[in-house]
Amino acid sequence: MTVRVLLADDHPIFLEGLRTMLETVDGIEVVGVASNGAELLELAARIEADVAVVDLDMPVLDGAGAAAELIERQPGVAVMALTMHADEEAVLRALRAGVRGYLLKSSGPAGIARALAAVAEGDVVLSGRVGAMVARAALRTTTDRPFAQLSGRETEILDHVARGRSNPEIARALFLSVKTVQNHVSAILSKLDVSSRAEAVARARDAGLGTGPASGGVA
Repeated sequence: MTVRVLLADDHPIFLEGLRTMLETVDGIEVVGVASNGAELLELAARIEADVAVVDLDMPVLDGAGAAAELIERQPGVAVMALTMHADEEAVLRALRAGVRGYLLKSSGPAGIARALAAVAEGDVVLSGRVGAMVARAALRTTTDRPFAQLSGRETEILDHVARGRSNPEIARALFLSVKTVQNHVSAILSKLDVSSRAEAVARARDAGLGTGPASGGVA
């Protein structure tokens, strides 16, 4: 099987080096390159690909935004982040956007090639440091989550609801479609056994949600 790959990075020297390296790997074909997320979406609409590799810091549309939009439009295309950022905020934002792989640019050529093949097969691939960070964040979220019956995503959305945000605002913050947010909100109301959004807000605030730093892209 040949893995057809799109690359997006706004550093032309790195982009060309990555392309050249991947073109020497059996089973990988680079079918297009882009300098920002918007260009990537245009390419993906015209060129069939299995995996899109994105840098997180790009002009016009960054990597997380491009990943979320691409997955929404073409769920059959896996997205892998290849970035310099190893901080928890960047990692979790990318994972919320739907990336299936998260590698650091310090990864070696062989590691990048293996990750591309694995992501194309449906696996989730995280570099060692990133994997440990995600595990710690998941444990912290599970331990601190006030509503055990809600999934992590539902708790995250309830937090935004408790801040008085509309479904479109939540969708923009979390890189989801409005319909997906609506479905989550309906599930939240059912699981909390409340009949209105206002009741859910009251329950959430009593549990401490809706205060402190917000998750997602809305301050």
